Amino acid sequence: MTNQFQNIGAWQKAHEFVLLVYRATKSFPEFEKFGLCSQFQRAAVSIPANIAEGYKKLSRADKLRFYNIAQGSLEECRYYIILSKDLGYIDEDSYNQLAISIEETSKLLNAYCKGVVDNNFGNQL
Repeated sequence: MTNQFQNIGAWQKAHEFVLLVYRATKSFPEFEKFGLCSQFQRAAVSIPANIAEGYKKLSRADKLRFYNIAQGSLEECRYYIILSKDLGYIDEDSYNQLAISIEETSKLLNAYCKGVVDNNFGNQL
């Protein structure tokens, strides 16, 4: 059993994704600073932040509510990755790196949520 949210694999992968997003958005045009850049960063940060917040919730329903918010932010980021590529703000390599990272994060978060639902736990993965 883990006693810190930092030990959750889904949180670790989500945090890595946030770092990738911040690196990628550094090269966005200046006029996107308060537009797509800000939205992308906020949605990315929301993923591990909601995993962390849900971790200490006592009820399964509360945990799952925060993990579901994280899943929603993850899907928002999935769109921002596509949009960033289509606008020419990121190259193919950055796109692939972000797409792979978000997919790995999604799989881990989905598995973690399934564990909470199936086994009535949330601090053990």
